[in-house]
Amino acid sequence: MREFIGSVCAFFQNLADMIWGFPTNLAWYKSIPVLGELPLVIILLVGTGMYFSFSLRFVQVRHFRSGIRSLIGGSASQTGISPLASFLLSTAMRVGPGNILGVTGAVSTGGPGALFWMWVSAFFGMATAFVESTLSQIYKDRQGDEYTGGLPSYGRKLLGGAVWIGTALSLLYIGYATLCLPAQGFNTISALASVCRGVSDARLTADEPMIWFFFTALLSITAYCAFGGLKRITRLTDVLVPIMAVIYALAVLAMVVMNIGRLPWFFYAVVTEAFKPEPVFGGALGIALSQGIKRGLMSNEAGQGTLTMPASASDASHPCEQGIIQAIGVFLDTIVICTMTGFVLIMGQAWLGDGASAWFELGRLEKFLASCTQLLGGGAVSGIATFVVSVCFGLFSFTCLLGFLSFAEICVKQITEDRTYLTAVRLANLAVLAFGMAANIVGFDLSDLWNLSDFANIVMVCCNLPLLYLGFGQVRQAFGHFERGEGKFCSETFGVPVPVWDEKWR
Repeated sequence: MREFIGSVCAFFQNLADMIWGFPTNLAWYKSIPVLGELPLVIILLVGTGMYFSFSLRFVQVRHFRSGIRSLIGGSASQTGISPLASFLLSTAMRVGPGNILGVTGAVSTGGPGALFWMWVSAFFGMATAFVESTLSQIYKDRQGDEYTGGLPSYGRKLLGGAVWIGTALSLLYIGYATLCLPAQGFNTISALASVCRGVSDARLTADEPMIWFFFTALLSITAYCAFGGLKRITRLTDVLVPIMAVIYALAVLAMVVMNIGRLPWFFYAVVTEAFKPEPVFGGALGIALSQGIKRGLMSNEAGQGTLTMPASASDASHPCEQGIIQAIGVFLDTIVICTMTGFVLIMGQAWLGDGASAWFELGRLEKFLASCTQLLGGGAVSGIATFVVSVCFGLFSFTCLLGFLSFAEICVKQITEDRTYLTAVRLANLAVLAFGMAANIVGFDLSDLWNLSDFANIVMVCCNLPLLYLGFGQVRQAFGHFERGEGKFCSETFGVPVPVWDEKWR
């Protein structure tokens, strides 16, 4: 069974590598300095963000403060969810294990300079997030007291309105969520095991009742949330997301303050090694640039279309309002959370000591925890920090898997209102989640399950980017209406039929 599962994961990884790597696997392209290290997909993602940024006159900068005001001043809604709840639900997906594992992988492969390129990708990715989220608001639908939409909805309407197009895109997203869930289940068990090691210095194994208790409890809580629908999930993420973000931020800030003398070196290393990485990290600019951009974009998900579901569920006062809020989500994910992870990894300087080779051999979570120990020097304080980080990692994983479940549910509702199908998808996703947790318990490697996620990510990017260009004219038109303050957004003021918005203002 292990061999079979490994072969399936390897099959998906080969497909992902073929798409992610093109055309770097061609000798003539690879011979081009710097550019030869960058796959076409990364060039398209960053280029798209740059094009949207210039076309919208850097909306991510000019309207940042108004987006903050919209978040703070948001109120509960009888139809759909509030802009703040939508923001927190999407943050539950963005701020996931990748904020620790992805950044760790990028820095340990591309060096400190990879973090600089994460910042660059996030800045331009904010404009991409604005476009896809605004588009999802323009073309959202209403079902009962909930709004639905996102990639399947705007894709169907931009491509002529055929039902089969929306169905195919909905199935695409359901498949994406299914392929990503095993890794999240794996990560939640990893976090619980790490917490137990921090408390009792004991390693949980498959033959211990405690770990199967964790398995049952976690699956039961997830099932309770999943069968409660989108509003039950958002009630939980409304509480967990701020808690986990604040706890993680305080823990990292405490480590930074305790090592404040290393802070100038941190910025020096990030900026200088962005253009001239050390030999231990490959010594090539293209490696740092590629790792930073790839992991940055896969962390904040700008351009994938995967976070358009919560954007469409919001009862915003204007499509662009939610677009700006979602752009802030990219800022929070990469510029804030990922940078905090970078603080620990880079200020820990683990690759400079005698144990550098051992550090490189560790798994990603273990690398990060070892860096925490480097900063704190071991002892009780280090143990407390490891415990807190492990708890945050578990919360990151749990809220992320809740996001996958909720967005898959939105897609099912766009295909059919028959609850039989919805129940079947919920049960299937819970089974896949259970598989991911069991894979951890019996000793699988996380990289096997991440192969599935990598493939799912790249497929979503390839399907979503063309749609963003196709709908960019409508987004620019809506943005003009928003900036001019021309009254309520509806079919009459927009010039394109938007029946959900007409109904909102009746």
